[in-house]
Amino acid sequence: MKTLDGFLNRILCGDCRNILHEMPERSVDLVVTDPPYLVNYVSRDKRRYANDNPHDAAWLLPTMQEIYRVLKDDRYFVCFFGFHKVDRFLAAWRQAGFRTLEQLVWAKDYPSSVGTVSRWHEAAYVLAKGRPPRPEVVLKSVLEWQYTGNELHPSQKPLLALLPLILAYSRAGDVVLDPFAGSGTTAVAASRAGRQYIGIELVRS
Repeated sequence: MKTLDGFLNRILCGDCRNILHEMPERSVDLVVTDPPYLVNYVSRDKRRYANDNPHDAAWLLPTMQEIYRVLKDDRYFVCFFGFHKVDRFLAAWRQAGFRTLEQLVWAKDYPSSVGTVSRWHEAAYVLAKGRPPRPEVVLKSVLEWQYTGNELHPSQKPLLALLPLILAYSRAGDVVLDPFAGSGTTAVAASRAGRQYIGIELVRS
Protein backbone atom coordinates (compact mmCIF):
# COMPACT_ATOMS: atom_id res chain seq x y z
CA MET A 1 0.00 0.00 0.00
CA LYS A 2 1.41 3.38 -1.03
CA THR A 3 2.00 6.00 1.65
CA LEU A 4 3.49 9.50 1.73
CA ASP A 5 6.54 8.27 3.68
CA GLY A 6 9.57 9.61 1.87
CA PHE A 7 7.62 12.44 0.20
CA LEU A 8 6.67 14.72 3.09
CA ASN A 9 8.56 17.94 3.75
CA ARG A 10 11.00 17.37 0.93
CA ILE A 11 11.82 18.89 -2.45
CA LEU A 12 12.11 15.95 -4.83
CA CYS A 13 14.10 16.25 -8.04
CA GLY A 14 12.66 14.59 -11.15
CA ASP A 15 9.80 14.53 -13.63
CA CYS A 16 6.64 15.28 -11.64
CA ARG A 17 4.60 12.83 -13.71
CA ASN A 18 6.77 9.95 -12.50
CA ILE A 19 6.94 11.13 -8.89
CA LEU A 20 3.21 11.86 -8.67
CA HIS A 21 2.50 8.39 -10.05
CA GLU A 22 4.28 6.90 -7.02
CA MET A 23 2.12 8.85 -4.56
CA PRO A 24 -1.11 7.38 -3.17
CA GLU A 25 -4.38 8.67 -4.55
CA ARG A 26 -6.36 11.20 -2.50
CA SER A 27 -3.34 11.92 -0.28
CA VAL A 28 -2.77 15.71 -0.48
CA ASP A 29 -5.00 18.51 0.77
CA LEU A 30 -4.08 21.41 -1.51
CA VAL A 31 -2.10 21.94 -4.71
CA VAL A 32 -0.53 25.33 -5.47
CA THR A 33 1.76 25.48 -8.47
CA ASP A 34 3.26 27.58 -11.26
CA PRO A 35 3.86 25.32 -14.29
CA PRO A 36 5.64 26.28 -17.51
CA TYR A 37 3.35 28.53 -19.56
CA LEU A 38 4.17 27.04 -23.01
CA VAL A 39 5.48 30.40 -24.26
CA ASN A 40 9.27 29.85 -24.59
CA TYR A 41 9.80 32.31 -21.74
CA VAL A 42 13.14 34.12 -21.60
CA SER A 43 13.91 36.26 -18.55
CA ARG A 44 15.64 39.62 -18.72
CA ASP A 45 18.94 37.90 -17.96
CA LYS A 46 18.30 35.30 -20.71
CA ARG A 47 17.34 32.36 -18.47
CA ARG A 48 14.83 29.74 -19.63
CA TYR A 49 13.27 26.70 -18.03
CA ALA A 50 12.32 23.18 -19.04
CA ASN A 51 9.06 22.08 -20.71
CA ASP A 52 8.14 25.60 -21.88
CA ASN A 53 8.03 24.73 -25.57
CA PRO A 54 4.57 25.61 -26.97
CA HIS A 55 4.96 22.86 -29.58
CA ASP A 56 5.56 20.11 -27.01
CA ALA A 57 2.87 20.07 -24.32
CA ALA A 58 2.67 16.30 -24.01
CA TRP A 59 3.28 16.65 -20.27
CA LEU A 60 0.30 18.95 -19.59
CA LEU A 61 -2.73 16.65 -19.52
CA PRO A 62 -0.99 13.65 -17.88
CA THR A 63 0.32 15.93 -15.15
CA MET A 64 -3.11 17.44 -14.48
CA GLN A 65 -4.59 13.95 -14.35
CA GLU A 66 -2.01 12.89 -11.77
CA ILE A 67 -2.65 16.03 -9.72
CA TYR A 68 -6.37 15.22 -9.76
CA ARG A 69 -5.65 11.64 -8.67
CA VAL A 70 -3.48 12.56 -5.67
CA LEU A 71 -5.69 15.45 -4.48
CA LYS A 72 -8.30 14.54 -1.89
CA ASP A 73 -11.97 14.94 -2.74
CA ASP A 74 -13.57 18.35 -2.18
CA ARG A 75 -10.25 20.22 -2.15
CA TYR A 76 -8.70 23.18 -3.97
CA PHE A 77 -6.07 23.48 -6.69
CA VAL A 78 -4.55 26.91 -7.45
CA CYS A 79 -2.62 27.11 -10.71
CA PHE A 80 -0.81 30.02 -12.31
CA PHE A 81 -0.97 30.14 -16.10
CA GLY A 82 0.14 32.06 -19.15
CA PHE A 83 -2.70 33.93 -20.77
CA HIS A 84 -1.34 33.19 -24.26
CA LYS A 85 -2.13 29.48 -23.76
CA VAL A 86 -5.05 29.62 -21.34
CA ASP A 87 -7.19 27.58 -23.73
CA ARG A 88 -4.78 24.65 -23.45
CA PHE A 89 -4.67 24.86 -19.66
CA LEU A 90 -8.46 25.12 -19.35
CA ALA A 91 -8.90 22.11 -21.63
CA ALA A 92 -6.41 20.04 -19.61
CA TRP A 93 -7.91 21.03 -16.25
CA ARG A 94 -11.43 20.18 -17.37
CA GLN A 95 -10.43 16.94 -19.05
CA ALA A 96 -8.66 15.90 -15.85
CA GLY A 97 -11.89 16.51 -13.91
CA PHE A 98 -11.35 19.90 -12.27
CA ARG A 99 -13.99 22.63 -12.05
CA THR A 100 -12.93 26.24 -12.57
CA LEU A 101 -14.14 28.45 -9.72
CA GLU A 102 -12.37 31.81 -9.71
CA GLN A 103 -9.54 33.81 -11.21
CA LEU A 104 -7.07 35.63 -8.97
CA VAL A 105 -5.02 38.62 -10.14
CA TRP A 106 -1.92 40.08 -8.51
CA ALA A 107 -1.33 43.75 -9.31
CA LYS A 108 2.34 44.58 -9.90
CA ASP A 109 4.09 47.91 -9.62
CA TYR A 110 6.16 47.10 -12.72
CA PRO A 111 5.41 45.49 -16.12
CA SER A 112 6.55 41.89 -16.55
CA SER A 113 6.36 42.22 -20.35
CA VAL A 114 4.98 44.43 -23.08
CA GLY A 115 2.85 43.37 -26.04
CA THR A 116 -0.12 45.30 -27.34
CA VAL A 117 -0.48 46.38 -23.70
CA SER A 118 1.99 46.75 -20.84
CA ARG A 119 1.37 43.73 -18.55
CA TRP A 120 1.30 44.78 -14.90
CA HIS A 121 -0.20 41.66 -13.37
CA GLU A 122 0.01 37.92 -12.71
CA ALA A 123 -2.96 35.57 -12.70
CA ALA A 124 -4.02 32.15 -11.44
CA TYR A 125 -7.15 30.03 -11.52
CA VAL A 126 -8.76 28.57 -8.41
CA LEU A 127 -9.98 25.10 -9.34
CA ALA A 128 -11.74 22.38 -7.39
CA LYS A 129 -11.94 18.63 -7.20
CA GLY A 130 -15.51 18.02 -6.12
CA ARG A 131 -17.19 20.70 -4.04
CA PRO A 132 -14.96 22.03 -1.28
CA PRO A 133 -16.49 24.24 1.41
CA ARG A 134 -16.14 27.99 1.13
CA PRO A 135 -12.96 29.11 2.92
CA GLU A 136 -13.35 30.82 6.28
CA VAL A 137 -11.15 33.63 4.92
CA VAL A 138 -12.44 34.74 1.51
CA LEU A 139 -9.64 36.31 -0.51
CA LYS A 140 -10.03 39.42 -2.63
CA SER A 141 -9.87 38.74 -6.35
CA VAL A 142 -7.03 41.28 -6.70
CA LEU A 143 -4.05 40.74 -4.42
CA GLU A 144 -0.68 42.33 -3.66
CA TRP A 145 2.58 41.39 -5.38
CA GLN A 146 6.16 41.90 -4.27
CA TYR A 147 9.06 41.66 -6.70
CA THR A 148 11.51 38.90 -5.72
CA GLY A 149 14.40 39.84 -7.98
CA ASN A 150 14.14 36.33 -9.50
CA GLU A 151 17.48 35.37 -8.01
CA LEU A 152 16.56 31.71 -7.49
CA HIS A 153 14.36 31.11 -10.57
CA PRO A 154 13.54 33.01 -13.80
CA SER A 155 9.91 33.48 -12.69
CA GLN A 156 10.19 33.26 -8.91
CA LYS A 157 6.91 33.84 -7.10
CA PRO A 158 6.94 35.93 -3.92
CA LEU A 159 6.04 34.54 -0.52
CA LEU A 160 3.49 37.36 -0.22
CA ALA A 161 1.55 35.90 -3.16
CA LEU A 162 1.49 32.27 -2.02
CA LEU A 163 1.02 32.48 1.75
CA PRO A 164 -2.57 33.84 1.57
CA LEU A 165 -3.53 30.98 -0.77
CA ILE A 166 -2.28 28.36 1.64
CA LEU A 167 -3.92 30.01 4.63
CA ALA A 168 -7.25 30.31 2.80
CA TYR A 169 -7.46 26.93 1.09
CA SER A 170 -5.91 24.57 3.65
CA ARG A 171 -5.81 23.97 7.38
CA ALA A 172 -3.01 23.53 9.91
CA GLY A 173 -1.25 20.20 9.41
CA ASP A 174 -2.53 19.71 5.85
CA VAL A 175 -0.27 18.52 3.04
CA VAL A 176 0.42 21.14 0.35
CA LEU A 177 1.81 19.93 -2.99
CA ASP A 178 3.73 21.91 -5.60
CA PRO A 179 4.73 19.70 -8.55
CA PHE A 180 6.56 22.57 -10.29
CA ALA A 181 8.41 23.83 -7.24
CA GLY A 182 10.94 26.14 -8.92
CA SER A 183 12.61 28.16 -6.16
CA GLY A 184 10.59 26.37 -3.46
CA THR A 185 8.46 29.33 -2.37
CA THR A 186 5.33 27.18 -1.97
CA ALA A 187 7.20 24.87 0.41
CA VAL A 188 8.44 27.84 2.46
CA ALA A 189 4.94 29.32 2.61
CA ALA A 190 3.42 25.99 3.63
CA SER A 191 5.98 25.50 6.38
CA ARG A 192 5.46 29.01 7.74
CA ALA A 193 1.70 28.42 7.77
CA GLY A 194 2.06 25.22 9.81
CA ARG A 195 1.39 22.87 6.91
CA GLN A 196 3.38 19.95 5.55
CA TYR A 197 4.66 20.18 2.00
CA ILE A 198 5.77 18.16 -1.01
CA GLY A 199 7.76 19.93 -3.71
CA ILE A 200 8.82 18.46 -7.05
CA GLU A 201 11.25 20.14 -9.42
CA LEU A 202 12.66 18.83 -12.68
CA VAL A 203 15.88 20.85 -12.72
CA ARG A 204 18.32 20.72 -9.81
CA SER A 205 19.78 24.21 -9.25
